[in-house]
Amino acid sequence: MKNKLTFLLVVFLHTAFSVISQNLTATEIVKKADDKTRGISSQGEMTMTIVRTGWQRSLSMKYWSKGTTHAIIYISAPAKDKGQVFLKIKNEMWNWQPNIQRMIKIPGSMMMQSWMGSDFTNDDLVKETSIVTDYDHKLLGSENLRGMDCYKIELIPKETATVVWGKLIMWITKSGFHMWKTEYYDEDNILVNTENAYNIKKMGDREIPTRMEIIPQEKEKQGQKTILEITKMLYNAPLDDGFFTQQNMKQVK
Repeated sequence: MKNKLTFLLVVFLHTAFSVISQNLTATEIVKKADDKTRGISSQGEMTMTIVRTGWQRSLSMKYWSKGTTHAIIYISAPAKDKGQVFLKIKNEMWNWQPNIQRMIKIPGSMMMQSWMGSDFTNDDLVKETSIVTDYDHKLLGSENLRGMDCYKIELIPKETATVVWGKLIMWITKSGFHMWKTEYYDEDNILVNTENAYNIKKMGDREIPTRMEIIPQEKEKQGQKTILEITKMLYNAPLDDGFFTQQNMKQVK
């Protein structure tokens, strides 16, 4: 009898979760995934590996963010890049280059430029745009992707939003609301980049994918890609706005 009750409870909870999930709107699904990725604040360590035909190089970095408006990235390795810092406040971005003791303002027109020679753009790294508020969302259906049942959602930029992509297609897992895959399209509806997530692990107070691979469509056959691996991450620790300043860029480590 006890085993039967346990079985019925499991079935009930699974059914209840399925009903709740089915009632979520596309926007609610995207918001859940975005909130899980960001938290109120986040800070951690990452390694980026840039893979090209015949060679590859890696960067190590530390990362701090607060909401959608503030972020700092500090490059800790290799030696030739160590000490470079990137700061984002709202829609503005700066780069501190210690070797030449120079602060460079990165204009909005350069948000689509490659970040540190990788397949990520400046916008990708500091997330200038918000996938929740800058896009309209449409649920296209469900799909099993690499063993995960996912919502498939189309994101079209709002007319009033200043965004760099013409369209996004996202696959968000039904269990855990992980951003499992994203396709990035330009204004002519041509696929530019594909980003896949892997290796779900416990980081801080939540489980998140800890390996992201972004592959440019034009270079896919050549094996070109960029891999971002999260090694440490802490969410929701207090971070004051005063941490995200040009003055602190020269001191943060």
